[in-house]
Amino acid sequence: MEKNSININPADGKLGVLLVGLGAISTTFVAGLESIKNGITKPIGSLTQMGTIRLGKRTDKRSSIVKDFIPLSKLSDLVVGAWDIFPDNGYEAAKKAGVLNPEDLNALKEPLINLEPMQGVFDKNWVKRLDGKHVKSGTTKKDLANQLIEDIKRFEDKNKISRSVMIWCASTEAFSTLSPTHQSLEAFEKGLETNDTSIAPSQIYAYAALKLGIPFANGAPNLTVDIPALQELAVATRSPIAGKDFKTGQTLMKTIVAPGLRSR
Repeated sequence: MEKNSININPADGKLGVLLVGLGAISTTFVAGLESIKNGITKPIGSLTQMGTIRLGKRTDKRSSIVKDFIPLSKLSDLVVGAWDIFPDNGYEAAKKAGVLNPEDLNALKEPLINLEPMQGVFDKNWVKRLDGKHVKSGTTKKDLANQLIEDIKRFEDKNKISRSVMIWCASTEAFSTLSPTHQSLEAFEKGLETNDTSIAPSQIYAYAALKLGIPFANGAPNLTVDIPALQELAVATRSPIAGKDFKTGQTLMKTIVAPGLRSR
């Protein structure tokens, strides 16, 4: 039986973290990252930074910090970029989100102010409650995808990035199901050129990332990469895809507990 060998390169150089959406989730993440970088707080709750992995048998009682055992980027090597449909910088967006208290936020004002979002790809049909003005325009969805690709290239060149990852942190899109356009990469790319209505903004972002060999993680319950077309592209460019939501904490508990209480 033939085995596929996978070579994992050392985590050298800067890692670009491309956030789609600069709202409550993204600004809290960036604030936490900068707080840790500046020695203000410890990475409490981070599996990679403080979690351990067992070495050998249980009876050996040996373990290692995950980040010391697996070739991961240092937090100091992370450089954040973002898109949003509103022009607010990271500091203003964080203030409006209201997650962090003013004292913590002001201590991180400089790095947050310096985080200026790029214009986002937006279609009101997919998120009807928002009406952003800081958005890209293009004649086709293929044009919008190419604009995102150019954004990524400029960001990586400007910050001397070795590699990047993209994370969807924007709003949940309207429910959708598989369409013929989603069934193959060829059909999907044709759909981009013809402005197929079944292609969501999140899928345009994912396409742009995967075309460049950039891993894509989905933090919302969108269809996004759960389609044959983008999975085909991910395989072709050997780019990891992951995620169906950030629903691992209080949101998960609410969806479990609330229906249970109602049924009782």
